[in-house]
Amino acid sequence: MKLTKTTAAAVLLPAFLFASTAWAGKADDTVSIAFAKELEHVDPYFNTAREGILLGNAAWDGLLYRDPATGEYVGNLATSWTWVDSTTLEFTLREGVKFHNGEAFDADDVVYTLNFAIDPKNGAKNKVATGWIKKAEKIDQFKVRIITDGPFPAALEYLAGPVIIHPDEYYKAVGPAGVATKPIGTGPYKFETVEPGKHFVLKRNEEYFAAAKPKAKVGTIDIRTIPDINTQMAELFNGTIDLVWQVPSDQADKMAGRDGFQVINAPTMRVGYLSLDAAGRSGDKNPMTNVKVRQAIYHAINRDGIVEALMKGTTEVINSACSPSQFGCDKGVATYAYDPAKAKALLAEAGYPDGFDIEFYAYRDRPLAEAMIGMLAEIGVKANLNYMQYAALREKRIKEGVPISFLTWGSNSIADVSAITSEFFTMGGEDDARDKSLSDLLEKADSSIDPAERKTFYTQALSVIADKAYWVPLWNYSTNYVMSSDISFTPTPDELVRFYEIGWK
Repeated sequence: MKLTKTTAAAVLLPAFLFASTAWAGKADDTVSIAFAKELEHVDPYFNTAREGILLGNAAWDGLLYRDPATGEYVGNLATSWTWVDSTTLEFTLREGVKFHNGEAFDADDVVYTLNFAIDPKNGAKNKVATGWIKKAEKIDQFKVRIITDGPFPAALEYLAGPVIIHPDEYYKAVGPAGVATKPIGTGPYKFETVEPGKHFVLKRNEEYFAAAKPKAKVGTIDIRTIPDINTQMAELFNGTIDLVWQVPSDQADKMAGRDGFQVINAPTMRVGYLSLDAAGRSGDKNPMTNVKVRQAIYHAINRDGIVEALMKGTTEVINSACSPSQFGCDKGVATYAYDPAKAKALLAEAGYPDGFDIEFYAYRDRPLAEAMIGMLAEIGVKANLNYMQYAALREKRIKEGVPISFLTWGSNSIADVSAITSEFFTMGGEDDARDKSLSDLLEKADSSIDPAERKTFYTQALSVIADKAYWVPLWNYSTNYVMSSDISFTPTPDELVRFYEIGWK
C-alpha cells in the first residue's frame, strides 16, 4: 500500500475555530495543558505512562538528576554518591529538605520507598524503574546504601529518572490508594487537585530547595484529560488550553500558519513497534508463532510511506528494538524492506496461501494503525482493529497476550537499552517472544560493568530479535508541540515536559 499526502487521513478543523483568540493564562499565571491519555494512577510506581512520568518529575524528586543540556548526573535529594563495590551504591542525603506536607526528608524515606516498590506483594506496575534493586539499607539519618540485584552499571541513569522518593510516614498511613488522590512529594510543584484520570492542578512549591531542578516559573499548571485531538485543537483556539504535545502532523501544519500560536517539532526517545505473539500466549494456533509469518508481516508494512505521509518532522524509520539515542542500540541489524510480493510468498511457505484473519490491538495513533491494517489486507491478512485504553491493553497483554499489538515506548526517558529491550524480552509479563537464550543475553548485557562487553551482548540480542522478527520496529517518534505564542518552552529529546521550565514570554 503506497501512501501519499493526498491519501493520508486528515482531520479537518471546524471553520468556527478560526475566530480570533484571547489568552487568559498569562493574566492569572496559569498554564493549561491537555493530556491525551487517561492516567490510571499518579504514583510513578503505579503507572508506566508518559503522563505519569511528567507528573512524577514535577511533584517528586529522585536522589540524582541528569542535566538535559550536558547529560551529567548531579545531586538532587542526594549530595554525593560512590560505588562501594560492583553491587553497592552509597549516598549522602541532602539535609533540610521538606515534603509538601511538612514531613522532613531523611534516610527512612529512601529506604521505605525503595523497599516498598520492589516488594512483589505491593503490586507496583513500573517494574522497570526498580527491578534492578535488591534492597535499600539505612546507615544513619542521612546516609543510605542501595544494593543492586547483581552488577547494574545503568543504576545512576535510573536514579536520575523514574526512581522517586515518597515520605515514609505519610505513605505508611495512606498507601498507594491515598496517594492516588492526595500525592505528596518534595518537587517544584505540589498537587492542589486530583481527579483521577481527568483533572490535575499543580501549584508552585514556594519552599522548593532547588538543588538540581530550578524553582517553577509559573504559579499554576492546570491539566485536563482530553483524548480527542479535535477537541484539543478547539480549546487551543478558544484559549482554554495553552500547550499540547504529540499533535498529529496534519493538525500541527494547520496551526503553524496561524497567528497566536507556535509549533515546535522535536525528536524524542519514544519508538513505535508491532509486537508479534511468537510465544503463542494468545493461543497456540496463532499464526504469529511461525517465523515466516512474522517476517511476512514485517515485509508488508511500508514504514517509510507512513512516516512520509502521516508523520513527517524529524521522525525516522528504525530497524532495532530500541531508540537510536540509547546506549547499546546497534542500528546495524537485519531489516525487511517493504515488499508485499515477498510477504505473500512467505505466507504461502508458512501454509497460509490465502492469508488469515487476526485481531490487531492499538491504544493510540489510530490513523497509523489503520494504515498498517490496510497494508496487511493487501497480503491477505485481514486484521480486525481493537482500539483500547493503554492501561486496559497492557493488562490484557500481561494476562493473556494478544496476536499483534501496535505499541509505543518512551523508556521512562532512560538513555539505556536496558530500559526498553530488556523490559520486553526478559520473560516478563509483556514478553511476547519468551526466548530464554535471548533473555540470558540481555541479562548479561544489563549486568556487565564493561561498556564494550555490554554493547556486544546488546548487539547479539538485538540481532536475534531482528532475525526472528519478534518485533517490527517502526519509527523513532518526533513530536509536535503546539503552544500559545505567550508560552516560553524548549523541548528536549527525552520528551520530558519539565513543567517547571515553562514560562511566559
